Amino acid sequence: MKSKRVVRVLIADDHPIVREGLCSLVSRQADMKVVAEAATGREAVDLCVRHKPDVALIDLRMPEVSGVEAIGILRDRVPNVRAIVLTTFNGNEDIYRSLRAGAKAYLLKDAPRDELLNCIRSVDEGKTWISPLAAANLAARLNEEALTPRELQVLRLVAAGKSNKEVAAALFVTEGTVKVHVNRILKKLNVSGRTEAIAQAVKRGIVHLD
Repeated sequence: MKSKRVVRVLIADDHPIVREGLCSLVSRQADMKVVAEAATGREAVDLCVRHKPDVALIDLRMPEVSGVEAIGILRDRVPNVRAIVLTTFNGNEDIYRSLRAGAKAYLLKDAPRDELLNCIRSVDEGKTWISPLAAANLAARLNEEALTPRELQVLRLVAAGKSNKEVAAALFVTEGTVKVHVNRILKKLNVSGRTEAIAQAVKRGIVHLD
């Protein structure tokens, strides 16, 4: 009689309690096995290269290397590892960047445990899994006018509390050029001021305030 396949899982989260809970849940499944735990993005990559799990659960906000960066590295170095983003963040840009980097699923941490387990099994079978909320946010992101790389630089500096003069100095451009970028950012985000732009950028996952 052919033995049932056991899905080998790596769990990457910088919060020990969350990691412990996920390990406990996964380990209780007859068809799953936790082969490694990681507390940083770099550790997640190194352990995936070493253990080559079938599925990797990866949080977005990780020290040293972000979840999105880790997924991109894994896509190149160990493409057979299927990554699942498991996070508390549901911003349009977070979802878009994760899937573009190579994630096969995007799931929020408040999802029912049965949904998480079914997600792991589905991804292991080669399927893609996106929660309804994430799918709706992704659709909204695809319909938005994307910020240019320079506009993203300006927005992140503005979010860090920099004035137009300070942004100009940091990017080696004129203050007038910064004002043009800021006006375009406001228009693309459909907001009327800098404070509202920062709030909207954080909500969508374009900017992360640590």
